[in-house]
Amino acid sequence: MNFIFISPQFPKHYWNFCDRLKKNGVNVLGIGDSPYDSLRDELKRDLTEYYFVPSLNDYDSVLRAVAFLEFKHGKIDWIESNNEFWLELDSKLRTDFNVTTGEQFKNISRIKNKSKMKEFYAKAGVPTARLHKITDYESAKKFIEIVNYPVIVKPDVGVGACDTYKLTNDDDLRKFFAKNIKIPYVMEEFVTGDICSYDAILDSNSNPLLESMTVWPPSVMDIVLKKLDLSYYTVSHVPEELKIAGRATAKAFAVKSRFVHLEFFRLTKAKAGLGKIGDFVGLEVNMRPAGGYTPDMINFAHSTDVYQIWADMITENRRILPDSGQHCYVVYASRRDCYKYVNSHEKILNKYGEKIVMCERMPEMMVPQMGNQMYTVKVENLSETKEFIKFVQEK
Repeated sequence: MNFIFISPQFPKHYWNFCDRLKKNGVNVLGIGDSPYDSLRDELKRDLTEYYFVPSLNDYDSVLRAVAFLEFKHGKIDWIESNNEFWLELDSKLRTDFNVTTGEQFKNISRIKNKSKMKEFYAKAGVPTARLHKITDYESAKKFIEIVNYPVIVKPDVGVGACDTYKLTNDDDLRKFFAKNIKIPYVMEEFVTGDICSYDAILDSNSNPLLESMTVWPPSVMDIVLKKLDLSYYTVSHVPEELKIAGRATAKAFAVKSRFVHLEFFRLTKAKAGLGKIGDFVGLEVNMRPAGGYTPDMINFAHSTDVYQIWADMITENRRILPDSGQHCYVVYASRRDCYKYVNSHEKILNKYGEKIVMCERMPEMMVPQMGNQMYTVKVENLSETKEFIKFVQEK
């Protein structure tokens, strides 16, 4: 089996996907925009061949790279990046090289455009916030008259919370339109709730081989715009209600043979037409692994190896690793260099000791969302989770 991994060097822990593929006997071929000498040794070991392109945004260059690798190694069986930014690139390459094991370009809009996602949530029977595709001030104002302030506006296609705004009054609305926006935006009614992700590895029939739930801050947008400290955690067991909603959503989108990150609100305030407190409401779908080190947090929370489960899905279309039966909470808490904290770095290390499973500085490009210094621990329950976050982030 020939597997082309697009941008295998970023994020840096993605070498694990290549490693498990190689262990399963796959011929792993890389295409990336980092020079070969800059790749970590583990990734060099896992790749049969690496083709450097100055920019992955230059489609002709990437096309030639795939053509070269196919000429040299034979028919390509898979093309994948597991990266939100390259989903469209992946789909174009699959279509052009008749690789049928992933999303095709003609279908990509349903998982890239937030405005397209609503109909598939509806098909799954999962409620979602009302949405308006922004065209002009007057139509936006009419939508707000129906749903009331506040509203959230964000790019129809986008990654993370970049260029996302919370509008609370007409003055905010006028300021938004004064920005001379040049890309398509959507506007959604505001929902009060925790953001919970259904993270799963799906087989070729959209059935989950692994399921996990991570609870995120109410607003990643505020984390970025207001430079707040980030904390989030993976829970020990997925609530049955989220399993039902997540599985139905995966089936409705007909997404297969993928690692997915599906986002839901868990209502903390009842809202007419959406549900009562504790109900799950669809937010958006991401057909790739959760960002940051969440795949590793899932590993620690469930004493498993998501990279191996994913590789087994690729080669065997089934899960081989058994459930360990050992589950816990795994908590990420970060700090920013611009703030002073009550507890020093040394105090954190001394207090949590062996419970710490990751502790490192974050890459500069991830700092706006993830903070400068991160700490991740394994704890038993939600109470310990909250205690750890307070200890790390108290100012």
